[in-house]
Amino acid sequence: MCRIFGSFAAAATGPELDTVSGRQRHGGPDERGVLTGRGWSLGCDRLAVTEPVGGAQPLRLPTVPGVLAVLNGEIYNHRELRRRLAARGHVFPDACDGSVLPALYAEYGPAFAEQLDGMYAIAIVDLRTTPQLVLAVDEMGMKPLHYHEGPGGAVRFASEIPALLAFDGVPADPCEETLDTVLATKTPFGTDTALRGIRVLPPGATAVAHGTRGLRVARRPPRAVAPAAGLLDTLRHEVHRLARADVPLCAITSGGLDSGLVTALAAEEAAPLHTFHLGYRGRWPHAEDTFARAVARRARTVHHHVEVDPKELMSLLTRTTRHLGQPNADPIALSTYALFRAVRGAGFTVALTGDGADELFGGYDRVRAALAAPAGSDWTAPYVDALAAAPRLLRERLYTPDYRAFIMERGSVADRITAELRAPRAAGSDRADTLTRFETRRRLPAYHLRRVDHLSMAWAVEARLPFCQPSVAALARTLPAEQKLGKRALYEAGVGLLPRAVLQRPKQPFTLPLAAMIAPGGPLLEPVRDLLSPDRLSRGGQLRPDRVRALLDRHLERPSDRDALTLWALAVHGLWTDVVQGLRVPVGCAA
Repeated sequence: MCRIFGSFAAAATGPELDTVSGRQRHGGPDERGVLTGRGWSLGCDRLAVTEPVGGAQPLRLPTVPGVLAVLNGEIYNHRELRRRLAARGHVFPDACDGSVLPALYAEYGPAFAEQLDGMYAIAIVDLRTTPQLVLAVDEMGMKPLHYHEGPGGAVRFASEIPALLAFDGVPADPCEETLDTVLATKTPFGTDTALRGIRVLPPGATAVAHGTRGLRVARRPPRAVAPAAGLLDTLRHEVHRLARADVPLCAITSGGLDSGLVTALAAEEAAPLHTFHLGYRGRWPHAEDTFARAVARRARTVHHHVEVDPKELMSLLTRTTRHLGQPNADPIALSTYALFRAVRGAGFTVALTGDGADELFGGYDRVRAALAAPAGSDWTAPYVDALAAAPRLLRERLYTPDYRAFIMERGSVADRITAELRAPRAAGSDRADTLTRFETRRRLPAYHLRRVDHLSMAWAVEARLPFCQPSVAALARTLPAEQKLGKRALYEAGVGLLPRAVLQRPKQPFTLPLAAMIAPGGPLLEPVRDLLSPDRLSRGGQLRPDRVRALLDRHLERPSDRDALTLWALAVHGLWTDVVQGLRVPVGCAA
């Protein structure tokens, strides 16, 4: 697990690369390696997980001179690949997973990623004939890779946006529609980011650049997965293999079904298993520590209950915003960052999580409501509104006339998502398939997986995601809608593994009680009020200060989850604009 970076068809100086590396060194504190040549550079900040004493990057092999590679992630089938490649004459200096990449590329060329099972973002520079850059990311998008294309085919890339912005020629230019995007979907979806010209490779993509042609991005055909057994057996297999590590490993246990299943199955393989749960000091609604402790007792783990002082929340918001490089209005980001800080502080380098289950197994209320809508009714508009931090009518009321006109002319991201969901339905696609495809291919990578990657690696922790493995995803696709709806299949799998109280409790997100914390006397009220001051909002020219103030007053009189989330999204966007200004100047980024 590492942070990677580089450039192609573009010069990069030593000090420039030092700054790029410095901005994401928190994710790879164990070793730094950089190689440069005429018109290219390749670098890695390594977090040593597999074969910690080997695996120096960039990766090179004597049997494949001129092929250089860097890897962020884990290649789970590297032992099988090493045996196959050794039979073809390749010699490897160590047993590290990334060491197979130059040989694999030599045998398969840009199609090499079709042979990989794992979570990864990979960059390869091929100098054997005409120089070529190849970038590849895993099928689910668990390891993001951001890039910028400049004049003359110049390509610059990095694991994190703040690092990418440290390259000369990569501007920190916010997209004008970002405010509407944050309110409509909480964070940018798909391949776009909140900064103009900066994109992220889509899941399962390979991109190739020759000379000055720039990148050509294509999605690979899905990797063939052997027929799976039942859901519980498949999930058990994936959890067990991901629970094997050369460094200390733990599990995140929120107290819900998804992380509870991962915890129970991991405890079968890794004993004693340490588990971590996060709460906030004081008495707050929707606390889950009782359920988390029940899961830990049932699985016989060594349980760590982490408490965060609410007075620290504003500092956490600033840090998470900087690490993410773009706004994310889901308050779960703060909890995620603080939790992985505790994991690293306790000496663990790998953590198993339950992310991805809701998307694959229909766990969201919005999905259930869309599937339950009568035939012929418009289920897309309510579904898209459920993605938002602020409903459409409220968004438009808060905008200035000029910004409202701009969004109407350009089209809101909500309009584009609605059109995307309606298009396949018109072609006869099944509603459940349409929703699952959107949740897993568009929302999951952008909304959850980038957050988990960035905020775990902020503390040099590798997060492993059993639910996002191809075999689990393939099995989920074969289940009838009634088995997926409300995660029925997962609840059935949990019988006998999890306490009855966990199986019978209603779904609750792992987050912080936002409405209570922005209420009168709450620890977030004054920071949010400061970020939404009339002077700040007037400078932006996109929001009406009087109507934002009226929204805050309404919430203070009658606190509500919806108003609190809207106010939080506005505050997050305002803070992000400040962070972007700071990233215009090359400075280091500490966790």
